[in-house]
This record gives sequence, structure tokens and C-alpha cells, in this order.
Amino acid sequence: MVTLADLKNDLGLDDSRDDEALQANLDAAVAFVERIYPDLGDEVPADIKLGTIRLAGRWFTRRRSPDGLVTMGDLGAARIPSIDPDIERLLRIGRFRGPVFA
Repeated sequence: MVTLADLKNDLGLDDSRDDEALQANLDAAVAFVERIYPDLGDEVPADIKLGTIRLAGRWFTRRRSPDGLVTMGDLGAARIPSIDPDIERLLRIGRFRGPVFA
């Protein structure tokens, strides 16, 4: 589906010091997406692939800050929201999920 190299490229990382944590987040994101879309097969749509990468990146970034704030040096702090509408839209989850009939 997606690789560690895909995630590192999206995050702009070129070293290997966080590879273990990145891989753990990527594995969790892939498992989450595969649970939502069990019939994806080998041909994963581009939006699902990008959504999976961005979800893993968000989880990796938020792990450094349980309260959702990341220090940006002289620029102050930036909030990392726990919900990202763009990721929800890409993965068609949350409020972007279609109607469900019981």
C-alpha cells in the first residue's frame, strides 16, 4: 500500500533516526485504513494512499505533543488539531463518510 519512504518523503525527512516510530505510525495507519476498506486489493486509489500517509504523519507529529502544541522556535507554538478535515475527506471518514443503513 504505502512505504516508509513514502511517509518520509511526505514529511520531508531524509535521516533514519525516527524510522522505528515512523514505521509504527505507518503500520497503524495502514491497519486502520485496511479495516475501513477491506476490499482495496492491490490497486489503492491515490486519495486513499495520500490519506493514509497524511494520517500516519499526523499521528507521528502529535506523539511529540500530547496537548496538541508544537514549539516552532521564535515563531511561538502551533496547534496540531486532533481532527483534520482534509484527511477525513481523503479517507472518506468522519463527517465525510457516506450514509450508513443498519
